Amino acid sequence: MTHSSEAPVLPSSSRSLSLDIFRGMTICFMIIVNTPGSEIFTYSPLRHAHWNGCTPTDLVFPSFLFAVGNAMSFARKKFATMSNAAVLGKIFKRTLLIFLLGYLLYWFPFFHQANDGSWSLSPISHTRILGVLERIALCYCFASLLIQYCSTRTIFVVSALLLIGYWVVLLLAGAPGADPFGMTTNAGYFLDKWVLGENHMYHGEGIAFEPEGILGTFPAIVNVIAGYFTGVFVQQKGKTYEGLAKMLLLGSMLMAVAVGWDLLFPINKKLWTSSYVLYTVGIDMIFLAFLIYIIEFRQKVSWTPFFNVFGKNPIFIYMLSELLVIVLFTVRHGHDQSLFEWINKDFYQALFPGAFGSLLFALTYMLVCWSVGKWLDVKKIYIRV
Repeated sequence: MTHSSEAPVLPSSSRSLSLDIFRGMTICFMIIVNTPGSEIFTYSPLRHAHWNGCTPTDLVFPSFLFAVGNAMSFARKKFATMSNAAVLGKIFKRTLLIFLLGYLLYWFPFFHQANDGSWSLSPISHTRILGVLERIALCYCFASLLIQYCSTRTIFVVSALLLIGYWVVLLLAGAPGADPFGMTTNAGYFLDKWVLGENHMYHGEGIAFEPEGILGTFPAIVNVIAGYFTGVFVQQKGKTYEGLAKMLLLGSMLMAVAVGWDLLFPINKKLWTSSYVLYTVGIDMIFLAFLIYIIEFRQKVSWTPFFNVFGKNPIFIYMLSELLVIVLFTVRHGHDQSLFEWINKDFYQALFPGAFGSLLFALTYMLVCWSVGKWLDVKKIYIRV
């Protein structure tokens, strides 16, 4: 099976620094919002929206998916020289690897301490199955297959069907007589409970609810597809004033449509609603256009090496940030608190009580992860997942 001739043909240009910095800034902000010193004392822009709505923090995950699509626009050049079997092998291998890493991340550290002080293996029967890396893996897989084997027109039609179809399914298949977009009354919630089971779902909301659930993964594929076509556009026409204007115009139009659709289908990160997809893609396009103007047009690049460190080992640094915080919460300092809580309480909150101390903790933690990434960069070690 060959790729359609209608798909975009990429030029043999070098990687775009703007796209790399976009990815690096996304990882940097992701670490900051994921590891505040205190969940209680956190500035409101660094919190997720409680349900409907969108804060700056809610832009992080979709922006990472958008960046995954950007990177795919470069990988397509390699795929063009490979056999069909090799392409499928590469796509499925990467999908399985990222998914497995995500699963192991939630199982880590693989053991837990009982109340009597004894240690035992953490049961797989209570390990979360879906999550951030798992959604990245699935979205990458479906988007890659669509881009590899379908025409541009077909991809756009499928994207529209994913967004509209998700809306229709939620409207028709939720709890009868209840809010179809409620946390425990939407169709995705019931599907996750049936397929995954409550023990394999996220419990951070106080109940079993999976924000990276099965149904919400389908519209999230569109974030990756949008990132891919934006990456293609940037390589072909994005470094011109006309290209920049088109990106700003389309991004603004997508945001306008999303705000209008919000009246019927609320912008909601935890449900990953279709209006949320359009809203975040629009913001990503506008922000990327801004980066292109600053970096490519104005040649203001002195600040970029810092973020490029994150962009060169993105998934590894993200995993490091998650693993390290689990270790800090697992290691005890005394009987009543973890090492994480002790560092925050006895140092950061003691010096700077409240939200500022919590932010300083998050910034310090981000810099620790950056230092590891910097060391890898100096050593020319780039871990491709």
